[in-house]
Amino acid sequence: MTEKHLLKRLNLHQFRNYESLDLDLNPGFLIVTGQNAQGKTNLLEAAYWLSTTKLLRSHRDGDAIREGSGGCRVEAELLNGMLLTANLEAGARKKFSVHGQSLARASDILGRLPTVSISIFDLELVRGEPSDRRGFLDLELSGLFPVYFKHLAGYKRALEQRNSLLKLAQERSVDGTSFDVWEDAMASHGAAIRDVRRRYVTELGPIARDAHYRLAGIEEQLSLEYLPKDENWTAAELGEAFAQNRGYETMRGTSQIGPHRDELRILIDGKEAKVFGSQGQQRTAVIAMKMATLSQGKTTLGVPPLLLLDDMLSDLDPDRRARLCQLVVESAGQAILTCTDVSSAGPSIVALADVVVVQNGTVERVTV
Repeated sequence: MTEKHLLKRLNLHQFRNYESLDLDLNPGFLIVTGQNAQGKTNLLEAAYWLSTTKLLRSHRDGDAIREGSGGCRVEAELLNGMLLTANLEAGARKKFSVHGQSLARASDILGRLPTVSISIFDLELVRGEPSDRRGFLDLELSGLFPVYFKHLAGYKRALEQRNSLLKLAQERSVDGTSFDVWEDAMASHGAAIRDVRRRYVTELGPIARDAHYRLAGIEEQLSLEYLPKDENWTAAELGEAFAQNRGYETMRGTSQIGPHRDELRILIDGKEAKVFGSQGQQRTAVIAMKMATLSQGKTTLGVPPLLLLDDMLSDLDPDRRARLCQLVVESAGQAILTCTDVSSAGPSIVALADVVVVQNGTVERVTV
C-alpha cells in the first residue's frame, strides 16, 4: 500500500479532554476502547478536524479547547513525512499549517488527510434535510477534488452577494448590471458543481447498492438519485435562468434555483428511506453509503481514505455487525474504530488491530 495519506503519529495538546497525547499508529487497524465519556470519540475527532476543518459533534470550533485552557493544537505526521497542524486560540480563528508553514485559508488543508467517518451523527444523512445530504456530497467531494471546493466556495460567495442584491431590490431599484457579475459567477461555478455531483452520485450508486446488499443480507435495493431543483445543467442555461427568475426572487428575497437547492434522494426498494425506512434500514443505508465513499476514495486516490468508525458496531445486530466487520476488513486500508467492548469489533478485525484503552483522556496500549 502506498504511504500517501497514512497516519504515523497523532499529537493532541489541550484538545477536548486530552491535556496531552502522543500516539504512534501503524498502517492497519487501531481499536480504541473504554467506557463512555472517556475520550474515545475525541481521538477520532482530532483526525477528522485535520481532515475536514470541522468537528464531528459541534459547529463551534471553541468546543475543541479543553476546559480551562486558552487554546488547543492537533498535529498529525503522515507516513510520507507530511506534517499537518491545527491550532486554535480561544476567541480566535483556527489556523492550519503544513510542515510549519501557515496556510492562507483553512480550506487549503483539505485533501491532505482524506477520511471517511461513520458515526451516529451521520444518521441525519437519511433523516435530515436536503442540506444535510448536499453537505455530505460537498464534504466528500471537497476532500477528493480540491477544484470542487474552489467551485463551491466561489458559488457560495456569489450566492451571498446575489441574495444581498435581491433584498436590496425590495427597497429600491437596483441596476441589472449589478446582478450580472454575480449571476455569471454562480452560473459558471454552479454548472461545474452539478456536473461533479451528478457524476459522483452515478458512480456511487451501484457501489452503495452492493454494500447495502452485503450489510442487510436480504433482498433490499438501495438506490441514489441526484435531483436538481431545476434542469439547468450548463453555465449558459443557469445564467439565463437566474436572469429570468430575478423578478420573482426579488419578491422572495432569496435565490430559489441553483445547486444550493438540489437534493440527493436515498431510496430503499424505490421508496424514500427518510419517510418509509425503519431505523435499522436507515442506519444500514447510511453505513452502505459511507463504505461506498471509502471505495470511491480508493479509486480516486489510489488508497482508501482513513476510516473513522465511531461506536457503530455495538448498535448493530450480530449478523449485520459481522457483515460490516468483513466489509471493513476487505475495503479499509487504515482505520480507527471506537467501541466499549473490544469483542464487538469481531475476530477478523481484532486479529489485525492494535488496541488502546482510553480512560479520562489518557491512552494505554494493551494486548488482547
